[in-house]
Amino acid sequence: MPRNQQMLLDSRPQGEATAANFKLVTTDTPPLQDGQVLVRHHYLSLDPYMRGRMNDSKSYAASQGLGEVMIGGTVGEVAESRHPGFAPGDKVVGMGGWQEWSVVDAGQPGALRKVDTTHVPLSYYLGAVGMPGVTAWYGLVKIINPKAGETLVVSAATGAVGSAFVALAKARGCRVVGIAGGPDKCRYATEELGFDACIDHRQHPDLKSMSAALKAACPNGIDGYFENVGGHILDAVLLRSNAFARVAVCGMIAGYDGQPLPLQNPALILINRMRVEGFIVSEHMEVWGEALKELGGLVAAGKLRPRETVAEGLAAAPEAFLGMLKGKNFGKQLVKLV
Repeated sequence: MPRNQQMLLDSRPQGEATAANFKLVTTDTPPLQDGQVLVRHHYLSLDPYMRGRMNDSKSYAASQGLGEVMIGGTVGEVAESRHPGFAPGDKVVGMGGWQEWSVVDAGQPGALRKVDTTHVPLSYYLGAVGMPGVTAWYGLVKIINPKAGETLVVSAATGAVGSAFVALAKARGCRVVGIAGGPDKCRYATEELGFDACIDHRQHPDLKSMSAALKAACPNGIDGYFENVGGHILDAVLLRSNAFARVAVCGMIAGYDGQPLPLQNPALILINRMRVEGFIVSEHMEVWGEALKELGGLVAAGKLRPRETVAEGLAAAPEAFLGMLKGKNFGKQLVKLV
């Protein structure tokens, strides 16, 4: 059995996370038992939710255990199998974590899923046609539920979720405005991803300025908002929202270091009779089949062409992760492991 590099959570962050919170180790891979599969990971997904798991605090999921392999989605290839449903060479997606190899109890529901790479690149199953894509789909379809002609806004617009969101929303006839950091990302949003407009949040660092930018970009108001960030951006969106607007709350990256994110004027939710709903996509497995079918079709048709930022090797994962939290990545952040 192969030697396996693993990245562990070595200590909990005190405020901002640092590379010192992680520890790289090498271990022996255990021999397979009946029903198990050995997977060689090709790519590791780095996602904002991982930062919240590093804290020892109440959340929607258990905290990442100290001294344990960091949680994370992976795609790879079956190297050895003692399960009848998997054979060596099968391309698979799962939650293998920050490591080069994983031994998976393949009989557990949802533990491992075979994927077809004929029309969809393997890495896309961690982004556009994976958890981030389904996240965009659920927030759009099940919470915002837009009508053609409505104006929708999404923060973190050029990331894995935002790039899927715009493709899905444009397919439904909506006007879509993104919020991203820096002129390069905003240009990418409008010229490549298909956003109707994109606001550079670095140019609008306070409520008054962001509200004015949203008013200019959304002259008919905002009917739906997909929230990834929080802070003054959410306050500004509430100021510009129409009656009966819907807000899908996916993430609050501005607060992942542990500070609370107060709302300045929550009465607007009542005044505008808004629907504000948080969701965790793993709690809605019943929609994944439908969502992945639509997302795969958009990729095959060339209507969803997400960009990826790829770090090389497991040792590079902590710095790539910390950079992603600061918006240094372009599109989906991955780590290449082979």
